Amino acid sequence: MGDEMENGVEKLLAAVRAGESGEVPALLEPLDAAAREAALVRLKALRAEVRAGKWATPPDAPDRVRGALYVAGAGCLPTAAAAASWLGARDLQIRAEDKPLALAALGDRDPEWAADLAGRLAGRRAVAEHSYALLHGLIVRSGYAVPPTDGYVTGWTWHITDDRLVERLREDPQTPVLVAHALGMAEAPEPLTRPVGRRPARHWPSALLVLVEEGVLDRARILDVCVSRLLRGGPVRNLRLPLEMVRLLVPDAEELRERIPDWVGIAADAPSPVAGYAQDVLVELASAGTLPVGALAEMTSGVLFRTEKKLVRAQLALVGKVLAREPGAAGELLPAVTEAFGNEDTEVQERALTLVGKHLPAVDAGVRRELAEAAGLLGPTHRRAAEELFGADLAREAVLPYQEILPPVPEEQRVAPPATTVEELVAELVVKGLSEEPVAFERALDGLVRHAHRDRAAVAEAVREAFPSAGWEQQTHYFTHEAHGIDVVLAGVLGLLNPALVDFHRTKGPGADCCLHQALSGVLDARLWEAAGLVGTGALPFLLATPTRHTGAIDPLVLVERLREYREAGAEPAPSDLAQALLRVARADPSTGRAAEEAAALGTPAGGRLTAWLRPETAADGAVPGAGPVGAAVRFLRRDEDLASRRFWPSDRIVVDLGERPAVRAEFPPAFQWLGGALGATPRRCHHWVESRAQWATVLPADRELFAACLLPTLAASVEGDSRGATEPLTALAEADGPVGRAVLLALAFGLGCVDADDRLRAVDAVLVLAARGELDAGGLGTELGRLVAEGSVKPNRLADAARTAATTGAYGTVWAVLAAMLPELLAPAAPVRGLGEVLAVAADCVERCGAGGEVAGLGALAAGRGSSQLMVQARRLLGALRQGAGQDSTKGSISL
Repeated sequence: MGDEMENGVEKLLAAVRAGESGEVPALLEPLDAAAREAALVRLKALRAEVRAGKWATPPDAPDRVRGALYVAGAGCLPTAAAAASWLGARDLQIRAEDKPLALAALGDRDPEWAADLAGRLAGRRAVAEHSYALLHGLIVRSGYAVPPTDGYVTGWTWHITDDRLVERLREDPQTPVLVAHALGMAEAPEPLTRPVGRRPARHWPSALLVLVEEGVLDRARILDVCVSRLLRGGPVRNLRLPLEMVRLLVPDAEELRERIPDWVGIAADAPSPVAGYAQDVLVELASAGTLPVGALAEMTSGVLFRTEKKLVRAQLALVGKVLAREPGAAGELLPAVTEAFGNEDTEVQERALTLVGKHLPAVDAGVRRELAEAAGLLGPTHRRAAEELFGADLAREAVLPYQEILPPVPEEQRVAPPATTVEELVAELVVKGLSEEPVAFERALDGLVRHAHRDRAAVAEAVREAFPSAGWEQQTHYFTHEAHGIDVVLAGVLGLLNPALVDFHRTKGPGADCCLHQALSGVLDARLWEAAGLVGTGALPFLLATPTRHTGAIDPLVLVERLREYREAGAEPAPSDLAQALLRVARADPSTGRAAEEAAALGTPAGGRLTAWLRPETAADGAVPGAGPVGAAVRFLRRDEDLASRRFWPSDRIVVDLGERPAVRAEFPPAFQWLGGALGATPRRCHHWVESRAQWATVLPADRELFAACLLPTLAASVEGDSRGATEPLTALAEADGPVGRAVLLALAFGLGCVDADDRLRAVDAVLVLAARGELDAGGLGTELGRLVAEGSVKPNRLADAARTAATTGAYGTVWAVLAAMLPELLAPAAPVRGLGEVLAVAADCVERCGAGGEVAGLGALAAGRGSSQLMVQARRLLGALRQGAGQDSTKGSISL
C-alpha cells in the first residue's frame, strides 16, 4: 500500500475517532481494496475500544464514534454478508442520520451485491424498521423487487405517514405490494392502527379505501388479505385493522358468498367481536337463502362450542329459523345443535334440547340414535327431560360413586449446581441470568460470584464480549436508583460502580410509609448491591442464600455446610446474604434439629444465629415454636374509620400488622428490618408500577402467611382496575412452607376475583394445589369470599368464572365446600347481590355432580319466591339438588392425578 493510500487511511481513522460521520464517504472514495482492508482491521480495533468504554468522554463521544464506525465499516467490508453483520450489529444501531451516509459509503457496488445486502438487512426486523432509507436506497440502486418483510414494511409505514398520506401512497410504486403485506402482518405497524383522531389525513384505512376506489389497489386482493388475516386469528387488538377495512369496503352479496368457508372459520375461532361480525354476515346470507345447509351445520358446530352466551343463543335462534323454513334440513343441522349440550350454561342446554325435541320427528332412526348419544353431555338438570324425549334410545349409564379429582402435588425439584466453566456461566447469563425466573436467576448469580472469586479478569472479559451493547461504561447513573437484575453485579465485576453508591444501596432500608412490595423488592436490591460491591474479592467466595429447592428454600444442613466452608476460608458472611439465607432455610424440614446442633458446634456468630433461627423457642423475643421468627396479621379498617380514599376499595382498607420481633430489627441489615415490625400498621395502597413479582416468592419461601400478607395490597388492587399479572406469585405461595391463615385465604380470594382471566386462572391453580396438599381451608376461603362479594369488592361474575373453571377439572366437591361457606353471607340480605345467579348455577352444578346434601341458610326462602330470573331458577335448582343429595347414600372419595 503506497504512502498516498496510507495517508488516506489515517485521515479516515482520524475522522472516525472524531465522530465526523459526514466526512467518511468522501474519505472512502479514493481508497482501493487493499487500503480498505487495512482500514477495516483498525476500525475493528477501534470498535473494541468503544465497547470497552475507552471513549466515555465527552458524553456524546461514544454515539458519535459508533455512528462514524457504522458508515466507515459499510464502505470497507468486501462481502454483502459481512456488511450486513456490521450494519445490523446492536452496538452500532445509534443514530438515524448515519443510515443515508452508509448508503453513500457503499459507493457503486453492483446491483446483485446491493440486492443481497438489502435482503439480508430486511430479514432482520429490528434492523430494517430503523434503516428504511438505507434499504430503500439499496433497492432502488439494484433495480430488484421490493423485499416485503415485516421490518421493511414497518419502516416504510413510518416513513410515508404524514398529512399527504394518500398522495404519497398513490405516487409510490411499492404501495400495492407493501400494503398487502402490512394488512396481513400478525401485528400491524403502529401507524396503520391509529384512530382518525385530529389528523384524519393520516388515517390509513380511509386512505386505503380511497386508493381502492381509484383502482390503485385491487379491491379483491385487499378483501382477500383482510379476511385471511381475520381467519388466522390472534388477539383482538391485532385484528382491528383488517376488520375495519372489511367494514369500510362493504362487501356485496357475491363477495360475501365467495368467502363463506372463511366466515365459517372466523365465526368459530376468532375473538368475540370479530366472530360476531362473521356471524352477522352468515346470518344475512342464511336469511337470503344463499347459505348452504352444510356450511350452516359447520358454522353451528363451531359457534356452539364457544362460551359467549350472546353468540351461542344467536346461533340457536338462526338454526330454529332455518328449520322452520326448511324442515328437511333437520337431519344435517340437529347433530350440530347437540354441541350445545355440553355448554356450561344450563339455560343454553335447555334451549338446545327444546330445539332438538321440536324437530326430532323429522329425522330418521340413525340420526335419532346419534342425538340420543350426544344427550349424555347434558347435565343432571336436564337428564329427565332427555329420557322423556329419547326414551329407550338414551343410553343408560351405570351410576358410579363420585370421586374428587385434584391435581398432583408438585414434586420438590432440586436446584442444579452452578455453572462449572466461565463459558457455561456466560451462556447462562445471556439466556437465564437476566430473566425473571427466580431459581435460574439465583443459580446464575451464584455462578457469577463463584467464578469472579476464582478469576475476576476472565469473567470480566467474557462479560464484555457477551454484552457489547449494554452501555454500562457510559451510563453508570443507570444504577443510581435501584438494581435492575443481575446487571448491577455484572457492572461490579467490571469495576464500574462508585463505592459510595454501593454502600448507600447496600445499607438502605425502606421508609416508614413504604408499600410492602417495595419492601420485598428492597430485600432483592440490597442483596444485589452487596454482591456487586464484593464480587471478585476474597470476602465473597460464594453466596450463602442460593436456594437448593425450586421454591427458593434452602436445606438446613446445606446452609450449615456453607457456613462451615466460610469458617474454613476465614470469610465473614455478608450481612444481606446471611439474612436472606436465614429467611430461606426450611425450618419444617426433618433435619432441622440436627442442623441446629451442627450450627451451634461451628462456634461462629453466624452459626449461633442459625441455631437461634432454627430453634425459635430459644430466641430472645419469645417467638412461638413452629410459627417462624417473623409473622403478620391482616385486618380491614371499618368503613366509618378515617380513610385517605372515599371509595372504600379493599386496597384502601387492608392493614397488615407485622409482628414485633426485636431480634430481627437488631440483627438484620436495614433492608430486612421491616420484617421485625418497622413498618407502621396503615393501609398500603401503591399507585406505581409493580416489578419483580416473580422474585418476591424466593424472599420468604418458609413464611407463607407473611408472604401472602405482603401481596395483599397489590392483589386487592387487581380486582378494581385493569392491572395484569398480580397473581403470578400465587403459584409459589401454594408450594411454600408455613401455615395457611387469613392472609393466604384473602390472597386466594382476591385472586379469584381479579379482572384479568389469566390472573383468575393462576388463582384457581393455587387453590387446587393447596387442596391436593391437604392444606386448603375451604370453609375459611368461602367465608372471606362471602364478605368480599357482599361488600362489592369481588364481582360475582368473575368469581363464578373462576369457580366454574376449578370445578370442571373434577374438583366439584372442593368448589362446593368453598361456595357452601360463602352463600349464607350473600343470601341473608333482602336484596341478594346482583349477578349471584351465575354463582348459584356453578354451585348447583357442583352439587349435582358430587351428590352433596345439607342446607344453606337463606336458600329455601329465596327459592320459594316467584319469578323466572336466573337467580330464582338456579336457587330452585340448587335447593333441589341438595335435597336429592341428602337422600342419597353416595360414596365419595378423591383422586389426585
